[in-house]
Amino acid sequence: MMETLLLSRIQFAANISFHILFPTITIALGWTLLFFRLRYNATGEQRWMQAYSFWVKIFALSFAMGVVSGITMSFQFGTNWPGFMETVGNIAGPLLAYEVITAFFLEAVFLGIMLFGFSRVPRWLHTTATGLVAFGTTMSVFWIVALNSWMHTPQGFEMIDGVAHATDWWAIVFNPSMPYRFFHMMLASFLTVSFLIAGVSAYRWRIGGNTDGVRVAMKTALITAALLIPVQILVGDMHGLNTKEYQPAKIAAMEGVWDTERGAPLLLFAWPDQAARENHFEIGIPGLASYILTHHWDGEIKGLNEFVADDGTALHPRVAPVFWSFRIMVGTGILMLLISWTSIAMMMRKDRNGDGRRGVEGLPRFWQIGLVAMTFSGWIATLAGWYTTEIGRQPWLVQGVLTTKQAVADVPAPMVLSTLIAYLAVYVILLGAYITVIFYLARRAAQGKSIEFGVSPSVRAQSRIVAEE
Repeated sequence: MMETLLLSRIQFAANISFHILFPTITIALGWTLLFFRLRYNATGEQRWMQAYSFWVKIFALSFAMGVVSGITMSFQFGTNWPGFMETVGNIAGPLLAYEVITAFFLEAVFLGIMLFGFSRVPRWLHTTATGLVAFGTTMSVFWIVALNSWMHTPQGFEMIDGVAHATDWWAIVFNPSMPYRFFHMMLASFLTVSFLIAGVSAYRWRIGGNTDGVRVAMKTALITAALLIPVQILVGDMHGLNTKEYQPAKIAAMEGVWDTERGAPLLLFAWPDQAARENHFEIGIPGLASYILTHHWDGEIKGLNEFVADDGTALHPRVAPVFWSFRIMVGTGILMLLISWTSIAMMMRKDRNGDGRRGVEGLPRFWQIGLVAMTFSGWIATLAGWYTTEIGRQPWLVQGVLTTKQAVADVPAPMVLSTLIAYLAVYVILLGAYITVIFYLARRAAQGKSIEFGVSPSVRAQSRIVAEE
């Protein structure tokens, strides 16, 4: 049974890890495309439409990958985790249905107009379609985050014969952690897209695709990242305070605190030892963890040893995965902050020749290579944050209500293993193909061979003339 449980958890983690990559892009990219479209409407400058016509293809590709990978997620509720729907299906089912009704249908109806309608429908209709698709992606996040947050901080229900029944849908949807998770996820998406656009634009710039469309896309992305990272830090701090109140065991694992203590240090490095229930090789800043989490230098943080059942079973997650994934997320975020702010500073100063040029031209070649290397850094931060959140909830599937062990299907471990291997093989191929196609499209665009969705030949010709000039 333990082998089945472990393999089922790994399989679900693999599926959700692959799936989340693509909504993380489409959520913010939809709004970015709307911005490009509105700027084109206001100015008539072709550079905005050049940016739109390239990135709408990336949106379409990402949207398709997200839809396909999302199908396997629904299957797993029945094949691997039947206890989940049997216990909380009265709450999870409607929330998932709301996502389909209010988000997916909206995206499906207007996506075609957005992709192919630029020269076929009135300007206002194409702009509206772009806005509604962007709004649909946000609504999808809203309902999925509402369900996931409810699993962490369940409210507004009662248990009758072992089954959860809703008593207050407002409390269910707007549960205590939902606002923090929603804004944290939205900001994570915008940062992911910002570095994706900056990285791919830097790649196009380096191979000769130095058009106005590339220039304006890269500048927009770097400014967005520089502005939003401090906001993300603030939201993350509030999210941490909320987690300390409702899921103190997760906070203890994130900080590597085994025994309840005041003035707990912020561990920059440690090696958590689950068996000995202690850390080795600690390097930390005294009192800083307590100050961050309680806003007092001598604030108390409850230790992991407090979360043990009467039979000695640990009621907290394995520490090492949560401890390290949290630091990867924070470390990647700090790197994003430094790179975006430094990039803005470089773009604001005159270039080395002193001819007064500013902007993308002010970024040295080695820095452009660094931006290319950071193209998918948002994925790293998002996955690390997701692992921190989801592994940190263990052993609970629904906090205080249902454990993963209670919900897992009683199927042979070899069967789970075989499907896991198949999933991983397909995901590796698809992910490689996705990244390859993105850079293939970038090369085609740099060579002037890009094919714009729904743009008439006259508009394409005008765009090429502007690019050549």
